[in-house]
Amino acid sequence: MKVGMFQTPFNRPERDATAVLDWAIRQAVVADEVGFTECWVGEHQTLDWEGIPCPELVIAAAARQTKNITFGPLAHLLPYHHPATLAIQTAWLSQILKGRYILGVAAGAYPTDAALSGITDLKGNAEMMYESIDIMERVWKAEPFEYQGKFWKAGYPDPTQPGAHMRDTRPYGGTMPMAMTGLSSPSPSINFAAKKGWIPASVFAGNRFLRTHFEDYERISAENGFNLDRSVHRVVRDVVVAETDQAAMDLAINGGLALAWKEYLTPTYKRFGIIQELMPEGDNTDPDEIDTEYLAENVWIVGSPDTVKKKFERWFEELGGPFGTLLIYSHDFIDNPEPWEESMRLLAQEVAPKLP
Repeated sequence: MKVGMFQTPFNRPERDATAVLDWAIRQAVVADEVGFTECWVGEHQTLDWEGIPCPELVIAAAARQTKNITFGPLAHLLPYHHPATLAIQTAWLSQILKGRYILGVAAGAYPTDAALSGITDLKGNAEMMYESIDIMERVWKAEPFEYQGKFWKAGYPDPTQPGAHMRDTRPYGGTMPMAMTGLSSPSPSINFAAKKGWIPASVFAGNRFLRTHFEDYERISAENGFNLDRSVHRVVRDVVVAETDQAAMDLAINGGLALAWKEYLTPTYKRFGIIQELMPEGDNTDPDEIDTEYLAENVWIVGSPDTVKKKFERWFEELGGPFGTLLIYSHDFIDNPEPWEESMRLLAQEVAPKLP
């Protein structure tokens, strides 16, 4: 199993922009140093707990301070960008990173983000996303076209015309690797990724949803000639590791992870009506009784390296086998970063190499 990071990020709302940026870059550098293979950065224009509106700035800044780790937005919200402009910007980043770049895309799910772009009904976002992808893929071919769509107009000038002076606007290597996130079951995003042969990233919302993602992706990818399986899956879940079980529990329930779940994530899961899916199957705990101790024992994966390894092995058995890459969330440990960064190191160097 490989390990990566998903910087949504979950920073406390009172953090200013400089603190959020500095922490994101520091997390990327540490992730690269300890052996993480990927670092994904979220995008939201308005959310107070997810305060990075332009992941490309984080990626560009971190690119010059890292050597091996692959970066990507997870995800650019396509209805809120002109697709031709975004295609050029992301292709340039892939050139800068010389292939250490994957483009994650999504339709957007929060009304306040949509409102900034004048969108009051999110029901059309998926259709906007599909049109945007069509335009972006045309731009990446670097061939002349004119496009009159339902939502956008776009075009690519003829580079052979006098005075064009067109530089290479194709992604590094000629093609753009792509990814999409999914949460619900069935997941339209995971299924679309399967049709395109793209990377699926499943946000953990319980084993039942996750098994559905694996099964649907494998079936639909095969139907479209890709024959991909769970080895390409990224799965996002909270993991905390320390030298002892007690130290790991203390770090989990007395820091930024617990605070984000208490003030933001648990209410969000309840609002979407899927808090019960996070519980172990057969667990009938009242959702109103879920606290950080319950989460640390039953939802997050917390413990010493040996304990965490055993919990992963048990989880794989429940899922019917392992998957490709674990993505842990980045949480707000700005005021005391060393224990969290040691957790990252232990996960990458002491746990993951011992798992299939």
